[in-house]
Amino acid sequence: MEARSTPGANGTGPRSDESIAELMKRLSEQTTELVRKEIELGRAELQEKGKKAGLGAGMFGGAGLFGFYAFGALTATLVLALATAVDAWLAALIVTVVYGAVAGVLALTGKNKVKQAGAPVPEQAIGEAKQDVQVARERAKAGRN
Repeated sequence: MEARSTPGANGTGPRSDESIAELMKRLSEQTTELVRKEIELGRAELQEKGKKAGLGAGMFGGAGLFGFYAFGALTATLVLALATAVDAWLAALIVTVVYGAVAGVLALTGKNKVKQAGAPVPEQAIGEAKQDVQVARERAKAGRN
């Protein structure tokens, strides 16, 4: 439905023949459509991030599996190498203590990195929604004047 415009009483600008009710109905429809589009954008953004994270997690899983086997072989090598200098049980204990210390440092560092990462949020959609709200406020304020 198009609004017909005619010059205003003072000849300075267009005058709309639409009623306030029609304008409010259009505003409601457009607001609903805008919210729907913003939700779709947010969903698409999160799906894209999820796909990338899933692929990366799968690669980390494969790397972890092969790393686990390599680590087992390295452990046997270290224990056998130390066993040439000390008893075998002491060599195994030394390797275990070193691994425990490394695990502790990695756990603390990982915990700090997870805290720094924050929550996964659709930042683009939120930013655009805030911008849309600001534009709507400015237009509403301009319409009142």
